[in-house]
Amino acid sequence: MNPRIFIIKNKKWLRSKTYNYFFNLNNGYFLRWGENVADDPAFSPFGPELIDLEVSTICSRACPWCYKSNTSNGKNMNFETFKTIFDKIPKTLTQIAFGIGDLDRNPDLWKMLEYCRKNQVIPNITINGYKVNEEMAEKLVTFCGAIAISHYEDDYCFNAINLLKSKGLKQINIHKLLSKETLNSCYDLINKIKTDSRLEYLNAVIFLSLKKKGRGIDFQTLKKEEFSDLIHFAINQNIPIGFDSCTAPKFLKSIKNHKKKIFLKTMIEPCESSCFSLYINVEGKAYPCSFLENEKGIASINMLNIRDFLKDVWFNEKTERFRTKLIKNKRECPVFKI
Repeated sequence: MNPRIFIIKNKKWLRSKTYNYFFNLNNGYFLRWGENVADDPAFSPFGPELIDLEVSTICSRACPWCYKSNTSNGKNMNFETFKTIFDKIPKTLTQIAFGIGDLDRNPDLWKMLEYCRKNQVIPNITINGYKVNEEMAEKLVTFCGAIAISHYEDDYCFNAINLLKSKGLKQINIHKLLSKETLNSCYDLINKIKTDSRLEYLNAVIFLSLKKKGRGIDFQTLKKEEFSDLIHFAINQNIPIGFDSCTAPKFLKSIKNHKKKIFLKTMIEPCESSCFSLYINVEGKAYPCSFLENEKGIASINMLNIRDFLKDVWFNEKTERFRTKLIKNKRECPVFKI
């Protein structure tokens, strides 16, 4: 049975017997439930809620931990390819998380963001903060719901945050890699949030667990004690933090004795790849998530060649195979040791 989807005053509702959601297009507030409010669906039977979309691999920063190994020589997705892909995705879609390196390298980015808005899908984006000017900031604030700035140097990151805030953006996050090599920098960042005026209106620091891939292959994962100490330090400093869904199991273990563990647990969403989200790379090839691109045993699906998204992608045997494995593993990553 097809779901009923309707939008009233910038609020999107999906209704069916076994899978339902509510999404506020203004502030990103999202609720999902099944047959009743106590029922938590294992996956969406009607298509993804979220798409991670790579629209450029051109990045001049060449960070030593980049799992994509991006450089200043890369590829762009053009608007025609984007539109072809977008129009094939079911109306269940609520958000697209855009992945890009240097903000000025894909000239079609702004048309993509605008097309999302015109079709009641909220675009969000992660940027490196490099070369963000007044005009770019105004466009980002006009179209995007939330923006994350990857942290590798304080000034590029903090100045971009300050500029975006001055233009009226309400949801600004920092993305920070978690590894042994970056641990001291993580503590430094938490301390600077209290003292640097450019971070006064920061929404949260989003910690991203290391996946040993690309240029980050030789980086080292944090031990559970190191991870737990950092998390409790941030909580005790009253610093707003978040995580990629890969980190959820590790976070839940770290707060098992915390006095607010029940409340904190309600804020956590484990891996949703192939259950509620999907990744599409710059060439239009779909994978459960971006980290699974080119991994052994993981096959891609070319979005440009499909006719029926549900049949050819969402319920393709390649997608279903990974989804079954993920759910059996309690939605903890079955590929990488986090």
